[in-house]
Amino acid sequence: MSIVIRPLADEDIPDVVHLWHDVGLTRPWNDPHEDIRRARSVWPDLLLVAEDRPGAGLVGTVMAGYDGHRGWLSYLASAPGRRGEGIGRALVAEAEVRLTALGCPKVMLMVRAENDAVIDFYRADGYAVNDVAVLGKRLIPDE
Repeated sequence: MSIVIRPLADEDIPDVVHLWHDVGLTRPWNDPHEDIRRARSVWPDLLLVAEDRPGAGLVGTVMAGYDGHRGWLSYLASAPGRRGEGIGRALVAEAEVRLTALGCPKVMLMVRAENDAVIDFYRADGYAVNDVAVLGKRLIPDE
């Protein structure tokens, strides 16, 4: 596989949001443009895109973050017609390398409980399901 993984650039945003919509990662209560803006304001080099070659179009994304205690992965996506090529694994590996370089001791992610295929994907990459409850509270509504 000869993809290029790099930080997201401004001109990538429409394609990234389109990919997230295509693969079902977006939700009506989360504005993906705001998620991108917020992530880039804290860790601009951790929102990554994958492309076949420069200018050839995006084939994947991952958004990583680090809060000083643990890293987080979200918005992992591979283009629907490119699944099974290792793009997701390459994106996760690059995010892990970047988090490790920041001193991040562990990485976490959330997957919807009914998404068995994605849970299996991460398990095959060494991730384990933890026995925890994830709670959330919206502080700023996206409109």
